[in-house]
Order: sequence, then structure tokens, then C-alpha cells
Amino acid sequence: MTGERLLFDTHCHLDDPKFDEDRDALMQNLPGEGIYACLSCGCDLAYSRASAALARKYSFVYAAAGIHPHEAAKVHPGDLDALIALFADPRVVALGEIGLDYYYDFAPRKVQRDLLAEQLNLAYNMKKPVVLHVREAQGEMISLLEERRGKLPGGVLHSYSGSAESARQYLEMGFYISFSGAVTFKNAEKVRRAALAVPLDRILIETDSPYLSPVPHRGKRNTPALVRHVCDKLAELFEMAPEDMARITRDNALRLFCI
Repeated sequence: MTGERLLFDTHCHLDDPKFDEDRDALMQNLPGEGIYACLSCGCDLAYSRASAALARKYSFVYAAAGIHPHEAAKVHPGDLDALIALFADPRVVALGEIGLDYYYDFAPRKVQRDLLAEQLNLAYNMKKPVVLHVREAQGEMISLLEERRGKLPGGVLHSYSGSAESARQYLEMGFYISFSGAVTFKNAEKVRRAALAVPLDRILIETDSPYLSPVPHRGKRNTPALVRHVCDKLAELFEMAPEDMARITRDNALRLFCI
């Protein structure tokens, strides 16, 4: 299908150890499986460097560099300066994955908030969009972003799991909303309602691979090629052809990340 060439997976973790055994073979096959581009997102300094290296190796890969809230308590002095250095590479197009995770609480909440604030300030200074992870912390994230309204170059709420109302608040601040394989899950009516609240010029698709495999691949390793299932589900929800949804989400991604 011609439209599949337009698929942009806006959030994956190609640096993840789950890809170590067959990464090169997987990467070489992705263009033939309909992947136009993908964004490999770092979760700490080492993985951010690995994502940047993959972006240099494969022409259809771009990278985001950032420190995930799960890693907030492990940050060493100098890590943020080293992170900044990665943005000298034009293949590193966003700051992420950053955010708040109050579901797992792998790091103290104040530590998460302080690290997020520092990285949001970096995004402002470097004029880079942010890739935001939010779990059980929508209200606090909205408050932090409201404080910086007009001081960020945009960004995306990745693998969105919040309400339609919260989505509208993010949209009103200029953010994009991205949907992962979760939108295909049988019990994900809340996610699908949120998707329908997002204007077509602000919607993105992703895999979060190797995690969150969409139906009919749940329980298996996810890959960027499976983003087509997310695209198809959104096309079904919006009652349009999958080729059109692929084009719309690709164009949105290219605009957000200034590619």
C-alpha cells in the first residue's frame, strides 16, 4: 500500500537491549515495511548517545535525547551538560523522553519534578521540542507547562493515556498528542475517546517499541513496523482511509520536529 511509506513512528527505543540480537537486520527491513522515519528516544545519557549513533547510521532515524523520570535519582553531576552536547548533532531533534511518573515512583517525586524543570529549561534555551512521559501525574504536568506557557518550542505527550479533557488542556498550550498500541486494546475506550478529541493537525502515532505491542501482536516484542496498526485504528476512529491518516501523522511529525 503506497500510504504505508508515509508512516512516521514518533517514539521508539531502538537502543533497547531487546533489539541487541537482531537490530541491524530489523533496521534494514524497516523501509521495506512501510516506515518512512522513526524517532529513537533516549531514557538516560547512555541510551541518548546510542540513539544519536543510530540516527547517524540510518538515514530514516532521528533521535531524542533526555533523562526519563525513572532515572531521575541516578543523575550525576555533568550529565545535563553532556546531554546538551548531543544537540550539536542535527540528527538529534528533540529533548526526551522526559516527564513525571507517579505510578511507579522509581524516583522521589520532588527529584522527578526538579529534573523535569531543568530539562524544560534546556528545551527553552536550545529551542527544541520536548517528548513528555506522564503517568498518574497529568495535573502536575499541566501546571508545570502552564507556568512555562509561551516559553517552550512545543512538544508531544507520548503514548497518551489521559482523559479527553486533559488532552484539550495540552492542545490549548500548543502540544501534540501521540497514540501508541494502547489505542488498539479492547479495554482502552478512554484512550480512544481522547484520540477523538485531538484535531487532525495535532495527532501523532508511535509504537514505544519494544513495548506496548498493538493488537494483534500483544505479548510479543513490538517494532516500529507495527505502527501501522496504530495508524489503522486511528483511521477507523476518524472514518478515513489509512493512507490519509499515515500522511497526516507523518506531516505533523515533520512539522513538530522541524525535519
